Amino acid sequence: MGPNYTEAERYYEAQKKVKEIRGFYGHLTVYLLCNPIVIVVNLMTSPGYLWFIWCLLGWGVGLISHGLKAFEFSPFFNKEWEERKIREILEKENKPTWK
Repeated sequence: MGPNYTEAERYYEAQKKVKEIRGFYGHLTVYLLCNPIVIVVNLMTSPGYLWFIWCLLGWGVGLISHGLKAFEFSPFFNKEWEERKIREILEKENKPTWK
């Protein structure tokens, strides 16, 4: 069973979530606006080597991880994993140590 949140806490959590999602959309917008410029600069200055691909890929990985976090899609370190680790740590701290 999950924690019992008050209405104010639920509002605060929802507000935080909206800020995270808005931050992701801002990041996506900057990615979509800047990368065409990077591509044009690459093609104008050194068309023999397409280095813009590395920019797109590197930034794209960061964008994808930002999106996964903002929309709470985490196949590995999700809420269940966090709760399990918290319980594990608390149980370790409560065990008596024999010296």
